[in-house]
Amino acid sequence: MEPSTSSPEDFSGKAHSDYIETTEKAVYISDAVDALSESHKTYLLERHGTLDLDPVPSMDPADPYNWPALKKTMNLVLVAFHACMGTFTAAAIIPAYESISLDLGVTIQRASYLTSLQIAILGGAPLLWKPLSNRFGRRPIFLLSLILSCACNIGCARSPDYASMAACRALVAFFISPAMAIGSAVVTEMFFRHQRARYMGIWAVMVTLGVPIGPFIFGFVTERVGYRWIFWVLAITNAIEFILYVIFGPETRYIGTDLQSTSTFKREYLTLFHRIDPTPFRLAEFYHPLTLFTNIPVLIAAVAYAMIFLFGSVMNSVEVPQLLQVKFGLSAQQLGLQFLGLIIGSLLGEQLGGVLSDTWMNVRARRSGRKPDPEYRLWLSYVGYLVTIAGMVVFLVCTEQATEGRWTVAPVIGTAIAAFGNQVVTTVMITYAVDTYPIDAGSVGVFINFVRSTWGFIGPFWFTDMFDDVGLAKSSGVVTAMIMGASFIPTVLLHWKGQKWHKKEPYQ
Repeated sequence: MEPSTSSPEDFSGKAHSDYIETTEKAVYISDAVDALSESHKTYLLERHGTLDLDPVPSMDPADPYNWPALKKTMNLVLVAFHACMGTFTAAAIIPAYESISLDLGVTIQRASYLTSLQIAILGGAPLLWKPLSNRFGRRPIFLLSLILSCACNIGCARSPDYASMAACRALVAFFISPAMAIGSAVVTEMFFRHQRARYMGIWAVMVTLGVPIGPFIFGFVTERVGYRWIFWVLAITNAIEFILYVIFGPETRYIGTDLQSTSTFKREYLTLFHRIDPTPFRLAEFYHPLTLFTNIPVLIAAVAYAMIFLFGSVMNSVEVPQLLQVKFGLSAQQLGLQFLGLIIGSLLGEQLGGVLSDTWMNVRARRSGRKPDPEYRLWLSYVGYLVTIAGMVVFLVCTEQATEGRWTVAPVIGTAIAAFGNQVVTTVMITYAVDTYPIDAGSVGVFINFVRSTWGFIGPFWFTDMFDDVGLAKSSGVVTAMIMGASFIPTVLLHWKGQKWHKKEPYQ
């Protein structure tokens, strides 16, 4: 048996030895392939039809890189949907703020804190889940996440007062959060580098789509059967996904030990009750993702993306009840329909950010005869920034100019345009960050999620003051300035200096 390929996230002595550190950042695998035994080469040719693989897998069928395409896709769908449930659950009650305020005797503003609370916890909780998933595997953490989220959603449905509902919502956010952050590691553990943006984009777009799909669906639920059924539906969804994951969700955290004594099936599906990595826990592991604040390329990518997410997703979701529902006198069901623009825009944006992004890089590689620098992908982010700005201007200006009590589609078109730009930036910047620091893709995902969620949590507290002090239409100028200052200009700097900066980091 050839030396096994460990998870890219675990760059210790047993990490991917197939990667070769060169004076250039781009890594070629030809020398690694030449060093393989003939039996290993034959295995890879039979399994993949080529030796041009980055990274080079082991000969073990339990290595996720060697899984059939259908198995990888099924697992990706489960993880991506699980990630979607984080933002989906947080945003689900947006159409029900009024109903919650009347039922629990609180203001609409306090009812909205039930969403803000979850956003904050979704950012910090993965700091705990990542080290646990490294030792026990992704599969048991995901299963535990789903069953406990189900129980806490039932608690929300049965909560008699605001305090108990807030406590249950906090617990739901804590338990549902793992896939939102370590999903990037799962993608990296299954798919080769030339596929990464496409499949990273599927996970990323599901995180984004959770925000508008929640209100879109539960606007109907709130109006027709009452807002408490939101929590019952969430609990049922968690239970169904738990069952599907038990059957179709194998372990992607590949260590490669005990290959002869343990069956492939047992290593993929029956590792629930023991550690797959015996390495002792270290306190530093629980805050290690936050140390990426010192990694300039990852930091700039995270901040640039977080600013776009704040406006292209959070503002266009959290503020819709206060801006559109009040102005047009919409019911809960009608309010939910206003989120259709965000859904359509996100799906269309993923085609540019994901599929075209990989094509963009692969064409460059064929023409130049070498793998392009990760910075080459950043060209597409500029499109995302400008489109997001355009969408926010349309949304804010058209909302202010609309006639009171007379609905118009123009603001929804604005949210769709902004969502398109947001999704382009989401996929491009997350993939770029992972490409510059692939040895710890899990930490990159946790760090980006932390920055995004923290900024997304803070935003709603000053949106209303900005609208009141500056004016709705003029707020588009503030939005434009913040995106240019925190996203566009830093990305230009990253494009210029990024290669030099991430050469200083251990690559792979």
